[in-house]
Amino acid sequence: MTADWQSALERARAHAPFLRRALERQPELAELLARGAGEEALAFARQVSDSAAAATALRREKLALATALAIGDLAGAFPLLRVTGELSDFADRALDRAMATAVERRVGEGSTAGFIGLALGKHGARELNYSSDIDPILLFDPDRLPRRDRDEPGEAAQRYAREVVRLLSDATAEGYVFRVDLRLRPASEVSPLAIPLGAALTHYESLALTWERAAFIRARAAAGDIAAGEDFLAAIRAFVWRRSLDFGAIEEISRLTARIREANEGPTAPGPGFDLKKGRGGIREIEFFVQTHQLVHGGRQPSLRVRGTRAGLDALAQADLIAGEDARLLGDAYDRLRTVEHRVQMIDDRQTHVLPDGAALDGVARLDGMADAGALLRDLSHHCAIVGERFDRLLETTTSPADAQTAGNIAKLVTDAGINEAGRVADRIEGWLDGRYRALRSTGAKDAFRAIVPHLVEALGEASDPDQALLRWERLLANLPSAINLFRLLDARPGLFDQLSRILSLAPPLADALGRRPALLDSLIDRTASDLPPSVDDIAGRMRPVEADASYEVRLDRIRVVTGDYRFALGTQLIEATQDPLAIAAGLGRVAEAALVVACSAAEEEFAQAHGRIEGGELVVLGLGRFGGKALTHASDLDLVYLFTGDHGAESDGERPLGATLYFNRLAQRVTAALSVPTAQGALYEIDTRLRPQSNQGPLAASLDAFARYQGEDAWTWEHMALTRARAVAGSPAARAAVETVIDRALRQERAPEELRDRVLRMRDEMARHKPAGGPLDAKLARGGLVDLEFLIHYLQLRDHVAFDPHLGTACGMLAEQGLVPRDLCEAHDFLTRLLVAARLLAPDLTIPTGPGGAVLARACGCESPTALLDRLANARRTVAAAWCETFGRELEQEER
Repeated sequence: MTADWQSALERARAHAPFLRRALERQPELAELLARGAGEEALAFARQVSDSAAAATALRREKLALATALAIGDLAGAFPLLRVTGELSDFADRALDRAMATAVERRVGEGSTAGFIGLALGKHGARELNYSSDIDPILLFDPDRLPRRDRDEPGEAAQRYAREVVRLLSDATAEGYVFRVDLRLRPASEVSPLAIPLGAALTHYESLALTWERAAFIRARAAAGDIAAGEDFLAAIRAFVWRRSLDFGAIEEISRLTARIREANEGPTAPGPGFDLKKGRGGIREIEFFVQTHQLVHGGRQPSLRVRGTRAGLDALAQADLIAGEDARLLGDAYDRLRTVEHRVQMIDDRQTHVLPDGAALDGVARLDGMADAGALLRDLSHHCAIVGERFDRLLETTTSPADAQTAGNIAKLVTDAGINEAGRVADRIEGWLDGRYRALRSTGAKDAFRAIVPHLVEALGEASDPDQALLRWERLLANLPSAINLFRLLDARPGLFDQLSRILSLAPPLADALGRRPALLDSLIDRTASDLPPSVDDIAGRMRPVEADASYEVRLDRIRVVTGDYRFALGTQLIEATQDPLAIAAGLGRVAEAALVVACSAAEEEFAQAHGRIEGGELVVLGLGRFGGKALTHASDLDLVYLFTGDHGAESDGERPLGATLYFNRLAQRVTAALSVPTAQGALYEIDTRLRPQSNQGPLAASLDAFARYQGEDAWTWEHMALTRARAVAGSPAARAAVETVIDRALRQERAPEELRDRVLRMRDEMARHKPAGGPLDAKLARGGLVDLEFLIHYLQLRDHVAFDPHLGTACGMLAEQGLVPRDLCEAHDFLTRLLVAARLLAPDLTIPTGPGGAVLARACGCESPTALLDRLANARRTVAAAWCETFGRELEQEER
């Protein structure tokens, strides 16, 4: 057929306002097209703004390219595959340039080493249409990604990803380049915009769902570090192309196939409102026809591993999996439907697939070169009928009796699970599907949820308090923006479902955190969440925002987000018994120390903006108690003492100067607020400052000289006992050293042993009267528990001036080495601490949880059963009692009477 450029231009100007305006804006391009110089026009489009900045250049090239391709398409000069191929190649160039530009703006050079853009969907298949969005997956190699020295790789990658989306998607006076949809990335509801290579590999090797396999049929490395992208695709080839399908995967294909039809709510035959993509016999049915056959057979027949829809049809016919005639008819229908789709999108450059009505439909027909709407609809009806018939046969062959497992009779499930008030509970679960929750409004989400209802009911039946567990599920559903992928993942991975159920049923603090921040689900999906937190410096680095000019509120929010991530991950490790509670306690301590360091720095900077700084003076923060001892629980508060160095008579140098004492007391208040006041991201820690000199009667922050005098002259014995677990956690190295010297001098004061013994015993007796044990699992306050062990160790430290280490377990070991306590006292300390850490999360009422909770608690503490746990607790208390008697010459039980 001879190309008719003049007719194409006339039809474009008459029936496509977008093309008419585009031609007016680009007279030089319009002249080339009028001369029928199609190839010159394309070359002109590619070079239209080589000298412009990326955002402008890409938008101008997109407009010129879309115009030239549209007119060439209408003229019959460019076939469909040429059009879609040129658009896809431009998408590759645009994504690559946006990625390079994002990096260059941050680090000064546009290297994309270790930064990968994978193309999926029509982009991956090189089948983009005029108004397609693109669905890339952005990956990065943390070891190779270009970044500033202070940038953490993950934060840098997210910055680049956001910039890529902005560069391509923002609508400016020059238009836009592509809408960018990143929702095809792994676990998109909870994952960052750019995914580390290791996490992506883990996801596709063990966590991904069937629809993700279908998406990767058409995936290719399109931008950035192409070689690394190709290596990644090679690494997950076995995930996409399996030699055999399990039953669950076949069922999922059945559900996906049936859902193609269910998702279409418009007319079922071509006419006004008909969706060329989703309608019966439409584009999606052809694409899914091909991909379903590829998923089923591609693992055993490599010839089927092609990306394009027409290429896939041809490959299926050559492999005798479909008839050659079917391949031809479906291929012709695909080309025709895609061509009409282009006509609809050319009119206003809108991503639409729906046929308009009235005169607008006539306009689409005439733009296509047909007489009127009736002729167009007759042509489309012919092709859609062919596609619909063959898709019907596909449904018949893939749908099985086990298709789309549903909850069935929820009331029966609840009754069979032995849950009290089964009717009421069943009604609540059924009520979740009535549209009240955003995450459960789509048909797909409801189907996916029904599939997990049997698992959910079973988990509720095992919960010690089903009503509370149900309430936590409701809170999670209420805060999830989308849940369809989560439900499918839970259905595909029962182990993950069990883990989530244990959190919601057994660990109230974690369940509450998850209800407030569903993004914490990432900790369940990401296997690196089973790792312990890194060093304090590394954690602090992650807590600091990448943006140097971040506001004070943003800084505080960032501390809370990162702290919450680590606390949730550590809680999960406790429930799953993947880490020793002693290691978890130390991890919680490092997280809290990092939070304090970053909060203190942020508060100091913000405070200095108004009041300046005091030359030669600084704030030093002491951690005491469990915080000083580097071993926290999920329920720990932070015991802090604020000190300041320098001349207490000095004055700050800011616009609103303050004397040193007032300056550092107000700054201490600001630090306390930074750590304790809830922000948009919630609360952080409770702060206890009662261990400061003179307790609540004294100033919040004391000078180092005043602190030294108080500890040397006025402090009580119990204050020196508390000081044995003190350490400087914030301040310069010199200031910390000065404080440590004061503490060491105070602890090494000479004391009369008998007087010290009497004071220690009186204090413990008084404490026992006012703070009895809170339950059978109270490893802290029960006689023979951690408080008695602490008193014993602190007494020996102060009496003999030895074993001064703030970590109680280390101090106990040092005393054992000197023969002052038996070695088994260290073992008792470790067990009691494990129980304290685990019980604070899993048994806050200090009683053995009923049902599975008791077994989870026992396993976390290294015991085979709740009975064995109680036996070990009794043995540990007897060990402490024996050491107490040996040290003080009195039976511990005497203090109980």
